Amino acid sequence: MKSKFGIVLVKPQLGENIGACARSMKNFGLKNLSLVSPKFTFPNHKTKVTSVGALEIIHKAKVYNKIENALKTFDMVISLSARKRDINKKHITMLDFYNLVKKNRYKNIGLMFGKESSGLSNKDLSYSNYILQIPTSKNFKSLNLSHSVTLICYEIFKISNINLFNKIGKKLKVSSKSKIFSLTKHLIELLDAKKFFTPDEKKHAMILNINNLIYRLEPNDKELRILASIISSLNKKR
Repeated sequence: MKSKFGIVLVKPQLGENIGACARSMKNFGLKNLSLVSPKFTFPNHKTKVTSVGALEIIHKAKVYNKIENALKTFDMVISLSARKRDINKKHITMLDFYNLVKKNRYKNIGLMFGKESSGLSNKDLSYSNYILQIPTSKNFKSLNLSHSVTLICYEIFKISNINLFNKIGKKLKVSSKSKIFSLTKHLIELLDAKKFFTPDEKKHAMILNINNLIYRLEPNDKELRILASIISSLNKKR
């Protein structure tokens, strides 16, 4: 993925939210952070503390007085909004976002987020190409700023590193069927000797249930030996 993504925070109000945004950006491989007219002296102590290991993103963040200047390096701007706006812009879904990023893999894409209290204004949104709404419960749609940034950064990371998500897990080392059969046969013989299978007409069904249980476990050789030892120890006379 050749796209250069940038996070643009418009009039952020809380330093700790910006620190958390920087941390999420680093988690998912994004580096470019821009702020437009932050409501405090940036960076403040809370910003630095919450950024944890992503302090370099805070130090390299660019601060602008005008939103136009913050967006001029991007080929495409996607704005985030918690609600659908009555504005002449295309509102896109997360699937649309995925397809846009894939299709525009060589473009610089800016993701613009509004202030914590009220989000982006219609004027802010007028500078964007698309408006994206993260799907949430209809009972409570408002997301914390840093949480919204985290979700978008994760989606970008997923698109850019699809092989990580398709990676096959470690193959289990399961004992051979013959070893599992031997253990099961031994257990059934011991149970039969203890007259466990009563009444006699239910013996077949009970053995089927034992087979289903043990074969579903998929134990490895070590686990099978431990299970065999447990079964054998229970059969020993005190």
